[in-house]
Amino acid sequence: MSYPVEKSEEEWKAELGEEKYRILRQKGTEYPHTGEYNLLFENGTYCCGGCGEPLFESNSKFDGHCGWPSFDESIPGKVEYIKDTSHGMLRTEILCSKCGGHLGHVFNDGPTKTGVRYCVNSLSLYFRKK
Repeated sequence: MSYPVEKSEEEWKAELGEEKYRILRQKGTEYPHTGEYNLLFENGTYCCGGCGEPLFESNSKFDGHCGWPSFDESIPGKVEYIKDTSHGMLRTEILCSKCGGHLGHVFNDGPTKTGVRYCVNSLSLYFRKK
């Protein structure tokens, strides 16, 4: 796929470091309850850790009790949805629509009025406080 922000794998590795590269570019997952944004509930915007694109507003964040930051909606047009059949499951992977960075997955089990839960790796994000 083609994205507005494209870099070579060497450029991504140098820029992101080993762990962020594993999550964002190799579709990895961080261990639950280890991410710095899991229980952060300050006012601001969660942006892509790869390219800086705003993805989620803090008013859409909730405690999903799953060990990863959870949101009930994304900023319109900022997240791409891909069918994921890996690990013997049917899931929907979420990617940054600007750089294609892997964010996590979205599930239809959210407790809010949207009914969805974006389950996102902290390492795929950075938080911009308002």
